[in-house]
Amino acid sequence: GSIVYLGMMVGAFFWGGLADKVGRRQSLLICMSVNGFFAFLSSFVQGYGFFLFCRLFSGFGIGGAMPTVFSYFSEVLAREKRGEHLSWLCMFWMIGGIYASAMAWAIIPHYGWSFSMGSAYQFHSWRVFVIVCALPCVSSVVALTFMPESPRFLLEVGKHDEAWMILKQIHDTNMRARGQPEKVFTVTRIKTPKQIDELIEIESDTGTWYRRCFVRIRTELYGIWLTFMRCFNYPVKDNTIKLTAVWFTLSFGYYGLSVWFPDVIKHLQSDEYASRVKHFRNEEVSHFVFNFTLENQIHSNGEYINDRFIMMKFKSVTFEDSLFKNCVFEDITSLNTYFRNCTFVNTTFYNTDLEQYKFVDSELINCTFFHIRTGCQISFDDDYSAYWIYFVNFLGTLAVLPGNIVSALLMDRIGRLTMLGGSMVLSGISCFFLWFGTSESMMIGMLCLYNGLTISAWNSLDVITVELYPTDRRATGFGFLNALCKAAAVLGNLIFGSLVGITKAIPILLASTVLVCGGLVGLRLPDTRTQVLM
Repeated sequence: GSIVYLGMMVGAFFWGGLADKVGRRQSLLICMSVNGFFAFLSSFVQGYGFFLFCRLFSGFGIGGAMPTVFSYFSEVLAREKRGEHLSWLCMFWMIGGIYASAMAWAIIPHYGWSFSMGSAYQFHSWRVFVIVCALPCVSSVVALTFMPESPRFLLEVGKHDEAWMILKQIHDTNMRARGQPEKVFTVTRIKTPKQIDELIEIESDTGTWYRRCFVRIRTELYGIWLTFMRCFNYPVKDNTIKLTAVWFTLSFGYYGLSVWFPDVIKHLQSDEYASRVKHFRNEEVSHFVFNFTLENQIHSNGEYINDRFIMMKFKSVTFEDSLFKNCVFEDITSLNTYFRNCTFVNTTFYNTDLEQYKFVDSELINCTFFHIRTGCQISFDDDYSAYWIYFVNFLGTLAVLPGNIVSALLMDRIGRLTMLGGSMVLSGISCFFLWFGTSESMMIGMLCLYNGLTISAWNSLDVITVELYPTDRRATGFGFLNALCKAAAVLGNLIFGSLVGITKAIPILLASTVLVCGGLVGLRLPDTRTQVLM
């Protein structure tokens, strides 16, 4: 999970800067192609290191989507409906989340959807899930090939004729939709921005191809850096600093609690499960055949002589200070099962998954092992709690739907700042209800409430960000803030994740404080509702 965030952090900054250099459509095409290629590749690779490498570059590709697509879309919208339509665009982040959650829920538990070619190549259901998650990216690349470049970007770089043709196409399409196809598109005045001359000397005659490539890459990176530094120049310097504070606090609080919620629910489940454990002490069993499931049990100081454990499942079973003599373990599947300080004498293990790490401080005397299965052998039918991960994720994603609809309908009516500040402050206040979350159902309810409130803040922050930056640095500024968002998310995951099961007070107070403070800073931003894009 963290390796993807790292890729997205670098990708957001790089592709956002590139979009201000080569164009929104071109940047989107390349970054989505990179994501799609490495996402597909990660589904088939077998080594963990190579898998992480693929996920890193997949994240690097998808990181460019957010800053570029918001800049791209905002530059073809009318001012009167800009906030509303950008909010509808935000909804597709939620739809993608629902799609991913639903696909995980539907695909990953089906362990039967797998095949192998010897021990060298394994293909399991989670790999099918990775492929399915890459399909929307592929469809996006195909669709983008038929899309025009942003006319505002073309005007910014002095390509007036191309911009005029695209604006005419937009005008004619809208007029036909209104039933007024006879209206003619006319331009009376074009405001031409001041062009920045870039002199790039590439030794085409004497230099080698790789040197020319190196000079080109270095020049582009330097141009991206210069554009980024201009985000801290007048008149956008103050806005950049305020946006930095709001993006960081919202991301830290949101992603921190997002990882904390499922872990707390899992911790509550574990406590409730542990409270129902059954203890068996000083058992003496001989010449008995065990052929049933043992679950949530602790067996202490037992003696098992000439017993057979056949076609069994052990779920959360612990044997302590016990003796197994002349026993047979055959066709055994286990989950969270350990033998602590036990002694095994003349015991045979055949076709089991009882690996060495499950024998803690135990002594094995004259024991034999045949066909030991390694890796995870349990299925989702055996471990139903695994379904809970996908179910909670699905509910949390679905809970933002009302907030998305409300923010879209009210964005241009009550204003971006009111929605941003109000949503963040209300989210911070809602954190205090977590004090009363003592059961799974209550925590899930709090998760849905929290997600529903914060989504309006995310939507309004996206809209404000694209409207506060001028065209020549819009994608760069958005990319920088999005990269900061991912850094804050990783930091939030680390801090909040380390506090699970220790205390509720610190996560609640920390999340509440940063969200309220971020909301108050957001209220200090200029109102962009009636502003024409610079």
